[in-house]
Amino acid sequence: MTGYGKAECVIAGDKYLFEIRSVNGKNADITLKTSVIPREKEMEVRQYITSVLNRGNIDLFANVEHTDAAVARPINKEVVANYVRQIRQVAEAAGALLDETSVLPMALRMPDVFECNKMQELSEDEWSLMFDAIKRAVAGLDEFRVKEGASLKKDILSQVDKIESYVTEVEKYEEERIDAVRERIKARMAEISAAPDHDRLEQEMIFYIEKLDINEEKVRLRQHCKYFRETMENEEFPGRKLGFIAQEMGREINTTGSKANHAQIQKWVVKMKDELEKIKEQSLNVL
Repeated sequence: MTGYGKAECVIAGDKYLFEIRSVNGKNADITLKTSVIPREKEMEVRQYITSVLNRGNIDLFANVEHTDAAVARPINKEVVANYVRQIRQVAEAAGALLDETSVLPMALRMPDVFECNKMQELSEDEWSLMFDAIKRAVAGLDEFRVKEGASLKKDILSQVDKIESYVTEVEKYEEERIDAVRERIKARMAEISAAPDHDRLEQEMIFYIEKLDINEEKVRLRQHCKYFRETMENEEFPGRKLGFIAQEMGREINTTGSKANHAQIQKWVVKMKDELEKIKEQSLNVL
């Protein structure tokens, strides 16, 4: 959802530069950081930005470059005179020597000395030019997103591929893991000099081993990986759904880890978690 775009236009001899940027966000949070856009047009601008960019924390900036050399900010003479008078009074009350040549420069540095130029009302043709520039800036940001999205998609899908490959690696140790569990139980029985019924012992071991079975977790994890790809390929705005699917993938990976009971399987589970964290982080940048 991150991106940047800019465009400019010239209205009545003044150059307007519009810049728009966005970062990750769950909803369309739009801030118009400018007084250039007429208030009655703000809703129209917000609706347009939302329709194109869908969501994200979006800031729109505008700067005006006055090309007319005659344009200058008028000085508020009454405010300056008032500041001069107050400066003299403060100096007199404090018994300080006052250099009269410094009074005016001090007063001119005070707030509200310069009057703000009021924005002239825009005609419909002028607003059309301005809105067109805003649209071009939004289009630039959207194009930026598309380019970044292609690279992001490739990275995320490669991480999904890695998780699936790690599931295959886990399977290599399953038979070894079951045998290790059996041997541990038998060794423990021998250690305490127990002589249980053979058939009953086998039943209990089968029950215990079934509790450690991870076949269902593997099947569900692979299904989640498949659904993740389908969602990314087929939906226009898959971001939120990808986040939910990643959560489900995490549940299966965590359950596999809790049932693993094998050092090598645990290592592959840690690798899966590492790739999943990357997927979650990058999915935040998907619309």
